[in-house]
Amino acid sequence: MTSSEAMAGPREALVLAGRSLTANGLSRGSAGNLSVRDGDRLLMSPTGSDLGSLEAASLSVLDFEGNLQEGPRPSKEFPFHRAFYRRDCATNAVVHVHSPAAMAVSCLEPWTEWSAIPPLTPYFVMRVGQTPLVPYADPGDPSQADWIEAIPYPLHAVLLQNHGAITVGRDLAEAVDTAVELEQACDTLLRTAGLPKRLLDEETAVRLAGKYGRHWTFGQPLAVPPAQS
Repeated sequence: MTSSEAMAGPREALVLAGRSLTANGLSRGSAGNLSVRDGDRLLMSPTGSDLGSLEAASLSVLDFEGNLQEGPRPSKEFPFHRAFYRRDCATNAVVHVHSPAAMAVSCLEPWTEWSAIPPLTPYFVMRVGQTPLVPYADPGDPSQADWIEAIPYPLHAVLLQNHGAITVGRDLAEAVDTAVELEQACDTLLRTAGLPKRLLDEETAVRLAGKYGRHWTFGQPLAVPPAQS
C-alpha cells in the first residue's frame, strides 16, 4: 500500500484501486466492478464504468439492501458484493475483474470441488488461499450470491464459472493485492498445463494459509444453497 492509498478516504481509495487494477492489466474497458464499505453505506463503481477512469464525485452510493442513495446506477452485480459483506464483517472491500488468466481458468474444470486452483506456490496460499469455482449464473443473477454466502469455510477469493474473479479484503489495497496474486497463480496454472506438477503438500498448505490469515482445507466441497422462495 502506498502512502497516498493509506491516507485516502473511501471514495479516493476506490478510484486508486481502479487505476491500480488497470495499470496491472487486470481490467480492460468497462469489465469488472469495485465496492468499498463506508459506514452503513456502500460505494460502488457505476454500471459500465472504465475502472481506470473512475471519479470520486461520480460513484454509486447504496445502502446494504441495494437501494441507490445517490450517484449513477450501480453495477447489476451488486448481489455478490453484498454476499461477501454479509459473510464477514471484517470484509470492507470487494474487487471483481475479468483478468485474462483468471477468466481462462474459470472456463476450465476446477482442480477440486473446494478449490479451482491447486496449491502451486506459497504466495498463492499465503495471500489468496483456497479459491472455489462458483457455478455459472448469468451476470447479475442473485443465485450466485446465494452460492457465495453458502460456502462453508472462510475465503478471500472465488472464481465465477466462465466469468472471472472476485477478491475481498479488509480494505481496497488488500483486495487489489489479492486479485494480483490470484491472477499470477492462474497464469502459472495455465503455463504448466499438461506438465507434471509439484504442489505444496497438504500440511504445508494448511500451515501457511493459517499463518497468514488465509484458509486451506483439503476435501471440503461447496455447500448447495437453499432454494429461493
